[in-house]
Amino acid sequence: MSQLTHEDARKAAQRAELSAKLTRAFILLVLFIGAIAFIIPYYVTLAMSFKDQSEVATTSMWSWPKNFSFENYVTVLTNRNVVFWMLFKNTVFITSLVTIGTLFSCSLGAYAFGRLEFAGKDRLFLVLIGTMMLPGMVTMIPGYVLYAKIHWVNTFLPLIVPAFFGSAFNIFLLRQFFKGIPRELDEAAFLDGASHWTVFSRVLVPLSGPALATVGIFTFMGAWRDLVGPILYLNDADKQTLEVGLRTYAALQGEKWNLMMTGSVLVSIPIIILFFVGQRYFVKGIVMTGIK
Repeated sequence: MSQLTHEDARKAAQRAELSAKLTRAFILLVLFIGAIAFIIPYYVTLAMSFKDQSEVATTSMWSWPKNFSFENYVTVLTNRNVVFWMLFKNTVFITSLVTIGTLFSCSLGAYAFGRLEFAGKDRLFLVLIGTMMLPGMVTMIPGYVLYAKIHWVNTFLPLIVPAFFGSAFNIFLLRQFFKGIPRELDEAAFLDGASHWTVFSRVLVPLSGPALATVGIFTFMGAWRDLVGPILYLNDADKQTLEVGLRTYAALQGEKWNLMMTGSVLVSIPIIILFFVGQRYFVKGIVMTGIK
């Protein structure tokens, strides 16, 4: 009887191991198919960016270029109607300040909601979270009217200043991370005479690298690919961003798909570099903040 039970247990363990391997293989297959589905459009864009106009017209969009050339990139970068480097400088300036402002303001807000105790904290946090359900289109016209009244239209200020007042999602994300840090660290710092600013800047922020990296990547990508804001608030051509310039370039080039794809590749390169550089912190920050 004991031998039979032992044999049954061994078979059950083998079945469980086989089931785990099949499940893992199925998950990997699904992830592989999903990765291919996301990579294919970028592959087509990249392949067309290295083709000349005649090859684009005579070959399939799936084929890799026969006459590999960087001429399209030279043409796009030296175009006088859409000055790529000027647009790049404007985009980097706006995106950098937006990222810095978001990290600073949202981390302060998250510290207040996650580590401090004050009257009405929970109700105020619910109000903050409730703002996430308010569509951006609802505040677009009132926001434009406000910025027009204070003469901020056609400046970078409407795109940069709001970042220094925080955002509900990022505050929530950082709050979840701060709540997971042991409070004993705060208490020890307070016993040594530290202020709230010291605890925030010297205790919590150094321990929050993954969460801050996650918010920074989200913010950078959103500001870099923002199209509506620059179109709405920026009028002068020398103040436009890459996304607006890309749409303008597409309108000027018409059916020259190779040049349009080249512009798309150039605009996406910084985001791809940022994601691969910060991928480890990004994944760790998502896991540790409890986002499923």
